[in-house]
Amino acid sequence: MKKLSILAMSTLLGACQSIQPAAKTSLDGEVFYLQRSALPPTATLSVSLQDVSLADAPAIVLDEQNGPVKGQVPLPFHLSYDPAQVKPGHRYSVSARIEVDGKLMFITTENHAVRLDGTDPQPLKVRVDAAR
Repeated sequence: MKKLSILAMSTLLGACQSIQPAAKTSLDGEVFYLQRSALPPTATLSVSLQDVSLADAPAIVLDEQNGPVKGQVPLPFHLSYDPAQVKPGHRYSVSARIEVDGKLMFITTENHAVRLDGTDPQPLKVRVDAAR
């Protein structure tokens, strides 16, 4: 009985070791704006990769990067996602926003569609426009 328990445990342990985490894929890019103005040191950047397939439902966020702005435009970003989350026939988009002290200063106003099939240009260029 003891040998059977040890054999079962070693088989289970071996199965657990063979499971590998899903490989992540990434999108790298830059956020920029056309205005000739510098960002204050309190500015923050948020960039997200979203499934925007359903018009009457909130977008599903696959990954998001948030944090203080370091330097001036263009502002680099790095988004990672699991390719297993990418569904055939769905539409995906990257959006960005820049806030200063919680107030929206810049936001994407155009759709920045991505295919997530390995053919997207990198670095991806995402333009944001002044919030009104």
